[in-house]
Amino acid sequence: MKTVQHKQAVITGLKEEILKLQGFKSAVDGPAVDFGLGDMLSAFPGGRFPVGAVHEFIGTSLEDAAATGGFISALLSVLMRNKGICLYISAQRKLFPPSLARFGLSPDRVVFIDLSAEKDVLWASEEALKCDSLSAVVMELDQLSFAQSRRLQLVVEKSKVSCFVIRRNAEKLSSTTAVARWQVTAVESETGGGMPGLGFPRWKVELLKVKNGLPGSWTLEYAGGQFGLVAEVDKDSKAAERKAV
Repeated sequence: MKTVQHKQAVITGLKEEILKLQGFKSAVDGPAVDFGLGDMLSAFPGGRFPVGAVHEFIGTSLEDAAATGGFISALLSVLMRNKGICLYISAQRKLFPPSLARFGLSPDRVVFIDLSAEKDVLWASEEALKCDSLSAVVMELDQLSFAQSRRLQLVVEKSKVSCFVIRRNAEKLSSTTAVARWQVTAVESETGGGMPGLGFPRWKVELLKVKNGLPGSWTLEYAGGQFGLVAEVDKDSKAAERKAV
């Protein structure tokens, strides 16, 4: 009779084989990249952030686009720690290059390609992802079909270049082969000691879909060049606490 440990080992092995077939090769077989996401990593298969894969972000409003750009920039600062280069390709770019410095990313290490048509953005991104000397490719699109996402996935499986797709139109969302679908929204920052002013950037980070993973929602703060989980506090309790102070 097979033991529980043996059955668990078989299940784990089968899951790893499925991950490889679904484009998770770099996340499972390659070196792990520590983004400092802490407990949030438990949402991903094997507890590892999938690099060398396609990630999809929903950023429809200007506020969400700014929050998404900041969060991706923080991820890129880790991916490009060894002096890598990133391409940012878009037909309607919302990102303000000097703002990258706040997230530890030098703007001169990001090559911005501004095109006039979405079809050109898709073509240029696919070609860029074939260059394995790049750390990542970021692309802004309104529309991405399943077939188009499949083409991107096949390319990154060979090059191991991470791809971040920012979707600007929620009405045109469709199923894709992306390993994860994210939504990042801005959260009110806080200053220490109740002092006035602006605190460190905070986001509500939602994993809407994760292949073979667990979707969830977290509040993250970016301070001192790293992420930190923020405990959820009831708004009424916070208001009462401020009033008491």
